[in-house]
Amino acid sequence: MLEHGLVMYDALYTWCPQLPGREAQLDARGSLKTRKSIETDLTANGATRPLPPHGVSFGEALRVWLRVAALSFGGPAGQIAVMHRIIVDEKHWVGEPRFLHALSYCMLLPGPEAQQLATYIGWLMHRWPGAIVAGGLFVVPGIIAIMALSLIHAAFGQVPIVAASFFGLKAAVLAIVLHAVYRVGSRALKSGAMIALAALAFVAIFLGHLPFPLIVLMAGMIGFVGARAGSAVFVVGDGHGPSRVDAAGESRLGDDLPEHARLTVGRALRVSAIWLVLWLGPVVAIVMTLGASHTFAEIGGFFSKMAIVTFGGAYAVLAYMAQQAVETYGWLRPGEMLDGLGMAETTPGPLIMVVQFVGFMAAYRDPGSLPPLLAGTLGGLLATWTTFVPCFLWIGLGAPFIERLRDNKPLSGALAGITAAVVGVILNLAIWFALHTIFRETIHVRDFGLAFDMPVLASVNPWAFVLSLAAMVAIFRFKTGTIHTLAACSTAGIVLHLAGFVTP
Repeated sequence: MLEHGLVMYDALYTWCPQLPGREAQLDARGSLKTRKSIETDLTANGATRPLPPHGVSFGEALRVWLRVAALSFGGPAGQIAVMHRIIVDEKHWVGEPRFLHALSYCMLLPGPEAQQLATYIGWLMHRWPGAIVAGGLFVVPGIIAIMALSLIHAAFGQVPIVAASFFGLKAAVLAIVLHAVYRVGSRALKSGAMIALAALAFVAIFLGHLPFPLIVLMAGMIGFVGARAGSAVFVVGDGHGPSRVDAAGESRLGDDLPEHARLTVGRALRVSAIWLVLWLGPVVAIVMTLGASHTFAEIGGFFSKMAIVTFGGAYAVLAYMAQQAVETYGWLRPGEMLDGLGMAETTPGPLIMVVQFVGFMAAYRDPGSLPPLLAGTLGGLLATWTTFVPCFLWIGLGAPFIERLRDNKPLSGALAGITAAVVGVILNLAIWFALHTIFRETIHVRDFGLAFDMPVLASVNPWAFVLSLAAMVAIFRFKTGTIHTLAACSTAGIVLHLAGFVTP
């Protein structure tokens, strides 16, 4: 009876925040009171359902994940930084070590690591409803934005005012990514060995163009061997020693393993059955109904395969996706992949959301008996579905195992090594983004077995440089919020275009 009443109270408070007693759940500094204290406070006001042990209601979580989704610009680096700032620094839902531990695992998975990290934390906090809300909301703004831009692209081609808005957004995104390098690096690199590993990862991917999965594997092996040998240098955040207890005390979730996170065979089988049916059921139905050669069947099959092999994030698979979409299937014209990437880079959500543009154009150009715009809409949604639904499967199967082994020193060392490599990879993405934002042209240099893109200094875009510098000053010096920076730069891009200074 107590629990049912508090559900009603929490729902009423969502609509009537003036109800008394709500503030009694939290003390002056926002830390969670004891469960007994919460129950006593709420029961005195006629409520009958206690909050979860961590004290975060599902309604509060929904509002927070909506905020994270709205601010998820800048690719994985910017998205992880936004999530870290809100979930760890501001809300104190999880501690630093747990956040980085989960991030390291998500970096091992195929698919968008930032969306999977949101799914992981949502699952920790509120079981599968929390996972679905966190992971689903993370991609909804991008789905809406790219669908609208795909419709505009198909109907009208390039729209200058939209391109001008993107021009300004790219400058802000660059500043957000650089800030992510600083924030994640300053918190994750706690030893000289971790800094060296991050530097080696950067050199390997920027100059050596080694595959991202290989870099992650090597970093993980170094961390595993080092931790197993007794080295204490491979740690993330505050490590797993006494300071970790303090960090856990600052988090709402604490350091205990939630009951629903315990590893069982039955749970693993149920998760596999449910998410495999949700993922592949529509694809099988399409193939059986329309035939394997239908455009929808090709979209479902191709992006289902991509969901399994897309290790290393969007940049690692863009070239392959573009080649298949242009040369093998004929879905896109040469150069259109860059249009789709521009949409994904400057709208909220993962960069791999470019798959929706590809699926849209594929079905739009071969609609069958459907109107082209309707076929394109369905094709884009199908590509998105088969790309992101598998992410819930990977989290559901692997997260309980990873949570159970958080105190396993060799595994923690391996994940710490991966975290260090991730910092180097984020730095590589930041430089890549800077080259393609500030400079109009680059030259591919190859010598001594190394290769990299060198900017053509004469091709610098002065307005892009000024906007990027202004965004950096705003974020680093004045601590301006992400949404304000994005809005200001987007408006500046439009103003510069209308004044005739910028031709996107």
